[in-house]
Amino acid sequence: MPYPHLFSPLDLGHLTLPNRVIMGSMHTGLEDRARDFDKLAAYFAERVRGGVGLIVTGGIAPSIEGWLTPLGGRLSMPWHVARHRKVTRAVHDEGGRICLQILHGGRYGYHPFSVAPSRLKAPITPFTPRALGARGVERTIADFVNCARKAREAGYDGVEVMGSEGYLINEFLAERSNQRHDAWGGSVERRQRLPVEIVQRMRAAVGPDFLIIYRLSMLDLVDGGQTWDEIVALARKIQSAGASLINSGIGWHESRVPTIVTSVPRAAFSWVTRRLKAEVSIPLITSNRINMPAVAERILADGDADMVSMARPLLADPHWLRKAREDRAADINTCIACNQACLDHVFEHKRASCLVNPRACHETELVVTAAASSRRIAVVGAGPAGLACATTLAERGHAVTLFERAAQIGGQFRLAMRIPGKEEFAETLRYFSRRIEQTGVELRLATEATPDALGGYDEVVLATGVTPRALVLAGAERANVLSYVDVLQGHAAVGQRVAIIGAGGIGFDVAEFLIEPAPSPSTDIARWAREWGVDTSLAARGGLLPPAPAPAARQVWLLQRTPGKLGKRLNRTTGWVHRATLAAKQVTMLGGVEYERIDDAGLHIRIDGQAQVLAVDTVVVCAGQQANRSLHAALAARGLRGHLIGGADVAAELDAKRAIAQGTQLATTL
Repeated sequence: MPYPHLFSPLDLGHLTLPNRVIMGSMHTGLEDRARDFDKLAAYFAERVRGGVGLIVTGGIAPSIEGWLTPLGGRLSMPWHVARHRKVTRAVHDEGGRICLQILHGGRYGYHPFSVAPSRLKAPITPFTPRALGARGVERTIADFVNCARKAREAGYDGVEVMGSEGYLINEFLAERSNQRHDAWGGSVERRQRLPVEIVQRMRAAVGPDFLIIYRLSMLDLVDGGQTWDEIVALARKIQSAGASLINSGIGWHESRVPTIVTSVPRAAFSWVTRRLKAEVSIPLITSNRINMPAVAERILADGDADMVSMARPLLADPHWLRKAREDRAADINTCIACNQACLDHVFEHKRASCLVNPRACHETELVVTAAASSRRIAVVGAGPAGLACATTLAERGHAVTLFERAAQIGGQFRLAMRIPGKEEFAETLRYFSRRIEQTGVELRLATEATPDALGGYDEVVLATGVTPRALVLAGAERANVLSYVDVLQGHAAVGQRVAIIGAGGIGFDVAEFLIEPAPSPSTDIARWAREWGVDTSLAARGGLLPPAPAPAARQVWLLQRTPGKLGKRLNRTTGWVHRATLAAKQVTMLGGVEYERIDDAGLHIRIDGQAQVLAVDTVVVCAGQQANRSLHAALAARGLRGHLIGGADVAAELDAKRAIAQGTQLATTL
């Protein structure tokens, strides 16, 4: 069997899991409304059909005080039980197991009813919490126990107690957020009392044949966080209190260290779980940036953990485990940790999905069915939109020809994968290459599609992408003024002092490309940890050391016309990482820039009316894109219609999430 450790059963006493993968908790937004529970049930059921043996739901509050957002998912009243039975029934009918995550938001609650151990506002919410009194703490414990009872009544196989990531329980554990001097704060023992009481009373309430997973913060990654000795002591207490498994939690949401974005190395934190294995005897689960079977197998074979937790990889490919078991890892639609459709959507109070799999959380709506009759369809452009559209059309039974004028598929993704920390984007192109083979798409590389060549098709889809917008500026024709395309493709030499015109997503990517010597830290856990200040010795409180970034390969200025902070339009969960990376490499970021000319002296600009010259060797233009619609116009002149998708449709800011979703959706209708 491929991946023997990954597919070895795990005996938990009253039940045996078929493999060592747990689908970790991730909020989808479907948990928050009763009307969406049928969709939530379908979402989980598809993952069980794909081989997942144990699922943990998104976070469900045990009380109104524990809400993350107003009217968020909650299980505390008798009438809440019925909607949850839809989920457990769907999972059990497919042969799976499912646990409910009980998550009390604490001071992270985005509402005026939030509570915390102390009246200290979190930096990621505008609301200041109310400090719980002694009776309030007891009531909170009772809320957790009540939620677990109702989870059992609803048919769940267990619960996961969320004790990490800076939520309420984690707040009680850290000096940073617990400034109490009563029975629930002050000494380490009193700070640790809350989670121990919750697990003890919960176990007494639900009995021995019910899973209790405790999500333990093994690295707080914040100032004033826990020490390693405190974490070990808590783990032992949680084991004695009756937990079935301990899951690894890494970092608080307010940490300055990224933990799940694509620039974080694969399995970057399994070493922490391994350190705890010698201290407890119950099974340990490790998590964060585990996205392919070989990575999971190595973790288990090396003894880092007893199970691996994956959430986003199973969003990207619900059949991840089945493909791994059948030795078809090359067929997996790999999570690239972009966060654009999952976490970014959740933080924007929208339904989660997946950039590389737009069917995620839309299983009942975006349905791929066999076409009533096969038609000849041409798709022009093998970027993300064209690849998604062509392979979905062929899956439905259409005869599809995919035209691509370049020698390789990929479009803008082929540029993106060259950015340090975005190497994972190559996995998406590997996946689509396999899909082209499997679905029978006729791929014509290095072929320019013409109106004559397209005249005999029943439908034409134009995914012709974008062209960089030219810079209109005196001196723009000079040899040292380069397009971002030439820079990323390596077609032009770049000097040591560089000005980048345009600070959108592409401008930030180009800046990282120019300052980071290859290979990037995302390929080396030890180097990445040094750059971000993660203490792998675990000697420092909170697991934090001063960051030690390597020197930048070049001196870079990143410029934008709009006044104010650069990067405001970057994605919420990843934008701060890009800004921090450039700041650490001492990139100069300037807003409110007027461009005057480029000459031998460099780039002449004005800021607030003050003239200055940036004495740079190279100017890189990232001043936006224009939709490439020349073929669309040529077809229209002949009375032929072409469906526009991706950048050819909207080129304002390159958006692979929209492109892949649009291509998939169109393909289900033709």
